[in-house]
Amino acid sequence: MKNIRNFCIIAHIDHGKSTLADRLLEHTKTIGDRDMMNQVLDDMDLEREKGITIKSHAIQINYVFKGEEYVLNLIDTPGHVDFSYEVSRALAACEGALLLVDASQGIQAQTISNLYLAIDNDLEIIPVINKIDMDGAKIPEVTDQIVDLIGCKPEEIVLASGKSGIGIEDILQAIIERIPAPVGNYDAPLQALIFDSVFNSFRGIIVYYRILNGVLRKGDKIRFVASGADYFADEVGVLKLNMTPKDEVRAGDVGYIITGIKNAKEVKVGDTITLASNPGEMIHGFEEVKPMVFAGIYPVNTDDFEVLRECMGKLQLNDASLVFELETSQALGFGFRCGFLGLLHMEIIQERLEREFNQTVITTVPNVSFIAYTTRGEKIIVNNPAEMPDPVKIAKIEEPFIKAQIITQPDYIGNIMTLCLGKRGILVAQSYLTPTRVELIFEMPLTEIVFDFYDKLKSQTRGYASFDYTPIDYRQADIVKMDILLNAEKVDALSALIHRARSEDFGRKLCEKLKELLPRQQFQIAIQAAIGAKVIARENISAMRKDVTAKCYGGDISRKRKLLEKQKEGKKRMRQIGNVEIPQEAFLAVLKLD
Repeated sequence: MKNIRNFCIIAHIDHGKSTLADRLLEHTKTIGDRDMMNQVLDDMDLEREKGITIKSHAIQINYVFKGEEYVLNLIDTPGHVDFSYEVSRALAACEGALLLVDASQGIQAQTISNLYLAIDNDLEIIPVINKIDMDGAKIPEVTDQIVDLIGCKPEEIVLASGKSGIGIEDILQAIIERIPAPVGNYDAPLQALIFDSVFNSFRGIIVYYRILNGVLRKGDKIRFVASGADYFADEVGVLKLNMTPKDEVRAGDVGYIITGIKNAKEVKVGDTITLASNPGEMIHGFEEVKPMVFAGIYPVNTDDFEVLRECMGKLQLNDASLVFELETSQALGFGFRCGFLGLLHMEIIQERLEREFNQTVITTVPNVSFIAYTTRGEKIIVNNPAEMPDPVKIAKIEEPFIKAQIITQPDYIGNIMTLCLGKRGILVAQSYLTPTRVELIFEMPLTEIVFDFYDKLKSQTRGYASFDYTPIDYRQADIVKMDILLNAEKVDALSALIHRARSEDFGRKLCEKLKELLPRQQFQIAIQAAIGAKVIARENISAMRKDVTAKCYGGDISRKRKLLEKQKEGKKRMRQIGNVEIPQEAFLAVLKLD
């Protein structure tokens, strides 16, 4: 076991992590020239298009150093704040981490947040400055930032470039010399921690794990401790570029197992695999995921509900941070109430449902969890507008607050202040990390950052700000439920929980947007935004009208009036029985309101 090293790469979203991983694989001959393409480990179409890592990816590298052969298990992790749960799971399976920092951009907020996760897991940190061959590389400045942050010596920092392959040998040497070998006992009862799983339509569920103690052999009868289900290990092996079957996987290794499980509920990330004949203890796994943003997902055609349920189960296997439960809506029928880690996460889930499972879905307005206290002293958790108690019965409402950390250049402090204070933020601290980098810490309501905060922050700072947040507590706020009415009929899918100060502005914009998007009918449509019985905004879509007076040429005005009155009566009757169909774009438009 002394020749095994388990490590992961942590970095901010655009610091060249995938390119560096490609170079490591190429240098160790894990992939040949034939397999060589950019972002080898990012095998999802969506990852390549957006240029970001969405899923952690494990791969085994064999490397000869000073005449000895070493086995290096690399886990590539995502860099975006919305996928931090994925990072925490990868870190639990490792003993060390490469901390990657861009030579031209320096340390970003997300780098710091992932670094603290690694330190909490007691990992050996190897700092690497990437992209040193770029024109704008500020190597001495970034070195000082890293030394201040983790307290290492300047000579311990590895200088590298994924693009030109500089420093790859130094990184591999540092991994072998600095990262400790895993500790474990081959003779102890089997204990394997599940850190990921994926559904294969031919072979069932493939489970990825890291063995802490014992040996797992092909044909063993295994048990999943949390669910108590027993299965036979049809195939076990290690994760090279493709899955490589082996007769046994030993303590310290990262591998996969295929048992032919078809039911998604039986495999839980963080569970322990052990032998049915000689069961080991359950490993203390990961903490439960805490979703930040909630939204409803409904099938466009209500008959597809069962298919969507199956797809959601398969998707949850591959993305353990997705949480969902059943929900019904008057306008949209049966669907799911889903919890996401952020808006990007929500967008990715929607895209994956469409691409991988061919499911077109309607997503409702995203919102967060509030706590309502009734006049009787009851505490109600409100996840969506339908669960909001009657305003008369509410004593107070509390909303979640977060601590937002923003790192930027001093030129943009004014813009960020204006943006955050406009979102009801409170400035807690401001400190200069270096003369050209400033850190701002705000306390803000989570409701305000759910919609478009990240996009606005990037545009206000020309992309030079990085943002990270952690939940702190719940605080009292004046939250109201705003309904949208179409011809006096409530559309529950467009209802929103919002702060009273922003409700009028939001209602007006929403009504104007719906006016653009709803098709005209044969009768007038009144679009209203209302809080309780009080209408705060209104727009009308006028009816499509036939010119009934066209056949009148000359004659008395009363004749024309009679025809117009007759048309008016018909429109009124039509409006009573008419139904307004809401197009899919209307639901999505709510998310993109300016």
